Amino acid sequence: MALVTLKPNTTPELYLECYNISPDTFAGKTLMEIADLDLHEGKIKAKLGDFFEITGSPGKTAEETNIRIIGDCSRMKYIGNKMTAGTITVEGDADMYVGGWMKGGKIHVIGNVDSFCGIAMEGGEIVVDGDAQNHVGSAYRGDWRGMRGGTIRIRGNAGNDIGTFMLGGTIIIEKDAFIHVSTHAEGGTVIIKGDVQGRVGGQMVKGDIYVLGKVQYMLPGFKKTASVEKEIDGLNATFTHYIGDLGERHPKSKGQQIYGNLYVLES
Repeated sequence: MALVTLKPNTTPELYLECYNISPDTFAGKTLMEIADLDLHEGKIKAKLGDFFEITGSPGKTAEETNIRIIGDCSRMKYIGNKMTAGTITVEGDADMYVGGWMKGGKIHVIGNVDSFCGIAMEGGEIVVDGDAQNHVGSAYRGDWRGMRGGTIRIRGNAGNDIGTFMLGGTIIIEKDAFIHVSTHAEGGTVIIKGDVQGRVGGQMVKGDIYVLGKVQYMLPGFKKTASVEKEIDGLNATFTHYIGDLGERHPKSKGQQIYGNLYVLES
């Protein structure tokens, strides 16, 4: 696979909107053409070449193109925006909207990410070795279409509002999360391997939540049903099964009411 390497060489005064850092945009271009691609520093339009040293060569297609960013991207937003194929590796931290509206390919961040990672994601894979802030796999503010497909794996901790308005796909948080998991969800799966403080599944209609640690404050809209055996991300264990949110409308399938599912690991 062809490789393009980006090294930040200038610290921006404002946050950069790097919406053109994507295999779809780089594919088939020369290095000079890539350097001439637009980005924004606040309201000011600039070029990728103004902030990055760019080497290597892209593939003819997005699928054949690998992008490697070496350095701190904690002031750089929209990396992998709307990408459909190929890979991006960030060797450092990244700012907001990593993999936003992503449809395919893989993004690997060897560091932490800020909020809205995988917002409205439709496909592909995002792996973050560190922590994530808020709104992982959620809907854009004011919209009701959250993550619809693909997989997001956060190997550290995550903040609040994970999977808000989620419709499909899988989010895995390997450590702790804060509050508001799968709020308004109508599908998809969220796995929290650590603890969650509370507000899990609020106004949830469909979908599955697994908590392998503790839920500090359970919502009253969830009803305990039974103990069940499940295999989750390579772990075989016994979970307490709850259905909810009972205060929400719920569709029927073959005459049976469909609920959201919350599974909490039994100690």
